Amino acid sequence: MSSDEYGEFHVDRVSGDEPLLPARVHRPADLLRLLLGIAGIALVLGLATFAHGTTQGLARDIGTGAKAAPPLLINMAGLTSSVAVLIVPVAFAVERLIKRDGLRIADGVLAAVLAHGVSLAADLWVADAAPVSIRDALTQPLENGSLSAPVHSYLAPVIAYMTAVGMSRRPRWRVAMWCVLLLDAFAVLVGRYTTPFAIITTVLIGWTVAYGTLYAVGSPNVRPTGQNLLAGLRRVGFHPVSALRAEDAGTTDHPDRGRRYLVTLEDGPPIDVTVVDREQQAHGFFYRVWRRLSLRGINQRRSLQSLRQALEQEALLAYAAIAAGAHAPKLIATSELGPDAVMLVYEHIGGRTFDSLADEEITDALMHSAWRQVEALQSRRIAHRRLVGDALLMDRSGTIVLTELRGGEIAAGDLVLRMDIAQLLATCGLRVGAERAVAAAVEVLGPDAVADSLPLLQPIALSRTTRATLRQRARERAKRERELVLEASQAAKEAREAREAEGPKDRKTMRAERHAEKTAEKRALDEASEEAREEDLLAQIRRQVLLIRPTAVIEPAKLERLSPRKLITWIAGAFAVYLLLSQLTNFNLGDMVNKAQWEWVLVAAFFSALTYIAAAMSLLGFVTERVSFVRTVIAQIAGNFVKLVAPAAIGGVALNTRFLQRAGVRPGLAVASVGASQLFGLGSHVLLLLVFGYLTGTQEQTPSISPSRTVIAGLLTVAVLVLIVTAVPALRKFVSTRVRSLFAGVVPRMLDILQRPGKLVTGIGGMLLLTAANVMCLDASIRAFGGGDTISYASIAVAFLAGNALGSAAPTPGGVGAVEGALIGALTVSGLAADTSFPAVLLFRLMVFWLPVLPGWVAFNYLTHKGEI
Repeated sequence: MSSDEYGEFHVDRVSGDEPLLPARVHRPADLLRLLLGIAGIALVLGLATFAHGTTQGLARDIGTGAKAAPPLLINMAGLTSSVAVLIVPVAFAVERLIKRDGLRIADGVLAAVLAHGVSLAADLWVADAAPVSIRDALTQPLENGSLSAPVHSYLAPVIAYMTAVGMSRRPRWRVAMWCVLLLDAFAVLVGRYTTPFAIITTVLIGWTVAYGTLYAVGSPNVRPTGQNLLAGLRRVGFHPVSALRAEDAGTTDHPDRGRRYLVTLEDGPPIDVTVVDREQQAHGFFYRVWRRLSLRGINQRRSLQSLRQALEQEALLAYAAIAAGAHAPKLIATSELGPDAVMLVYEHIGGRTFDSLADEEITDALMHSAWRQVEALQSRRIAHRRLVGDALLMDRSGTIVLTELRGGEIAAGDLVLRMDIAQLLATCGLRVGAERAVAAAVEVLGPDAVADSLPLLQPIALSRTTRATLRQRARERAKRERELVLEASQAAKEAREAREAEGPKDRKTMRAERHAEKTAEKRALDEASEEAREEDLLAQIRRQVLLIRPTAVIEPAKLERLSPRKLITWIAGAFAVYLLLSQLTNFNLGDMVNKAQWEWVLVAAFFSALTYIAAAMSLLGFVTERVSFVRTVIAQIAGNFVKLVAPAAIGGVALNTRFLQRAGVRPGLAVASVGASQLFGLGSHVLLLLVFGYLTGTQEQTPSISPSRTVIAGLLTVAVLVLIVTAVPALRKFVSTRVRSLFAGVVPRMLDILQRPGKLVTGIGGMLLLTAANVMCLDASIRAFGGGDTISYASIAVAFLAGNALGSAAPTPGGVGAVEGALIGALTVSGLAADTSFPAVLLFRLMVFWLPVLPGWVAFNYLTHKGEI
C-alpha cells in the first residue's frame, strides 16, 4: 500500500483481531477518586475535631428522634438489612460468574479484604491514639457500657466489594445496592448502634479502598478488538472486507487521539474509522486538569468527559467545520462499540501530514491553503485549538485538510481565536522560518489579524509539542553559544602564551600588556557571545510582524491564573506558618518577653540586619560583572523565604544563581561565581571552626566539647553513604556528573578573581563579616537573658559554626530542628545554663530565620515582579 494513496502510515492488517492488548489498565479516574476519598476522610475527621459541639448535637437529635420509632420497625429494618447485605453481593457474584467475568469478582474480594483490614486499623487507632473529640464523634456508649465501633468492619468491605466489581454501572444493581446501604444505615442509627460520622467514615473508607485497589492492580481491559470494529461497522450498514490499523508518527505523543483504521468495503471507496475508548480518553488527564486550573480565560476540554460527550463534540466540530467552508474530513457515521468505546466513520482522504513533508515541499501556496482553512473557521468563530503539524494533512491535490477537530470549540471567544493564529504561526515558523510564516499569514488574514495575535504568542499558549520543540532549539542555541565562547577563550589563551614566549620584558611593559590582553580577551568573548546569540523563533516572529505593523501590541497577555512558582510560594507560606506554630508551642512566650533585656534584643536585630549586607558582599566579591548592590541585598533577604521550601544550602545557591543570570551574567559564569563563593565559604568556615576550636580548648574555664553519640552516628552514616556512592558505578557517575557540571567553571572563575585584589577582598571580607555578625547576634541574644559573663566569644563562635554546618547539611527547610538542637547542646556543654541557652537560641533563630520570613516573602515577590529572579 503506497504512502501517496493512503498517507504516511505504518500499517498492520487486522486479521480478525488486534495485537495482544494489556490485560489490565491503570485508569487516572480511579486515582482521582482515591484522592477524593482520602480528602473526604480527612474532612470528616477535621469536622469531628473542630466542630465537636455540632457532632454531639447531631447525635443527640438522632437519639431523640429514635425514641419515637416503633421497636418493631427498628428490628425489622435491622434484620432485613443484615440479610440483604450478604445476599446482594453474592447474587451479583453469581451473575458475573455465569457471564464469565470472574476477574471483577476477584477484584471485589481483594478490595473487601483490604477494606476489612483498614477498618480494623481505624478501630484500633480511634480506641488507643485518636483525640477525644474524634472518639466522641465516631463512637457512643452502648447499653452494656462499651463503646460502639468507630468503623463498621462488616459494612466497609461490602461497600468496597460493590464498588470494585462495578455494580454502580448497572442500573438495577445500583438501586439494590443503595437500598441496602440506606436500610442498614437507618437500622444502626435509629437503633443507636453508631453515629452519623461513623457511617460516613465507613462509606468513605470502603469507597476509597475500592478505587485504590482498582488503580493498584488495574482494571480489566475492555478495549474493542478488530473483530468488534468490523461487527460494529456491519451494524451501521457498511460491508467491510478488511481493516488496516494506521499508526502515524505522532500517536505516541498524543495517545488520546484514538486508534485509526483504513477500512476497505465490498462496494465503494475505503473509509477512515477512528476508535476512542476510555483508556485512550484518559491519557493526558492530569495535564488537562492542570491546564484548566492554571489558565484563565481559556475553556479547556473537560477532564472527565464521557465517551458520548466526546462523540457528540467531535461530530459537531466536523459538521461545523465543513459548513464553514473549511476542508475537513466528512463524518458519515458514528456508533458505540459496547459500553466503553465509540467509533467515528469518515470519508477517506489520502495524504501526508505537514510534519512529514520535506522542507522544499512546504511552499508558500501550501501555507496559504492552511491559512485559508483557518480563515474559514474563524469566520464562523470556530477554534481548532491544535494547529500543529500532524493536524494539517496535505491531500493529493496539494490542499491542506484540517484534522484532529476533537479539541475544538464552537462560538469561541476572541482570545481562543487569536491563539489559533499564534499556534499556526509557530508551526509554520518552525519549518520555514519566521519571515515566510508571517508573510503567508499576512497574505491571507491581513496584517491587523496577525498583529492582534502577538500578545498570545507565548509558550504557555502554544501546544505541548511546540513548546518542547522550542525548548530543544533553545538548548541547541545555548550549546552553540558556549562552544563559540570557549573557542574564543582558547584562541586568546594561545595568543597570550605565544607573546609570553617571545622573551622577558620589564614589569611596567608586562603590566600594560596584561591589561591590554584582558581588555582584548573580554572584548573577544563578548563579540563571540553576541555572534552566537540568536533570537528565539517567537522573538523573530514578533520582529517580522512589527516591520509590517510597528504599532502592534507585543506585551504578552496574562494567561496564567496559577503558575508552579505561585503554587510553591503558597505551599511554602503555609509550611512556614506550621513550622513557626510548632516551634512556639514548646515554650512560654510570656516568660521570654518578661525576662528579655530589650536593649540587647535591639542589638541582636541590628547584627541580624547586618548579615544581609555581608552576604551581598560575599557574593559580589566573586562576580566580575557589574551587578546592583542594592538588588543583591534584596535577593539575600528573599533567600530567607526560599529556605522554607529547600535545605538552607540548596535554596541559597539556586536563588543566587538565578539572580545573577537575570542580572545579565551568562549562565555558566553565574554558576561559576556562586560555586566559587560557596567553595571559599566552605574553606573559611572550616578554618574558622578550627581556629576558634583551638582557642576554646586553651581556655581552662570552658569544658571540653566531646562529640555525642548522635554526631558520631551521623558521621558514620555519611561515611557509609560516601562508600556506597563510590562503590556503585551508576551512583558514582550520577554524582560526579552533576558535581562536575556545577563546578566546571569554578577554577577559571577563581583564577580570574585572584587577579582582582579588590574583588577578592570584598568577597572574603563579606564572608568574615557574615560570620562575625551572626556570632555577635547570638552573643547579644545570650546577653538578653543574662548569660553574657558565663561563656566566651570563642565558645559562642564554635557553637554557631557547628550549628550552621549541621543546618546546611540537614534536609529540613532552613535546618529547622537541627540548628536549634546543635546550638542549645553546644552552648550547654560550653557552660551556659540550660534555662538561658534555650530562650537565647530561640531569640537568635527568631532574629535570623523567622522574623525575616515576611520581608523575605515581600522581597521574593518584588524580585519576581521585576523579573530579577
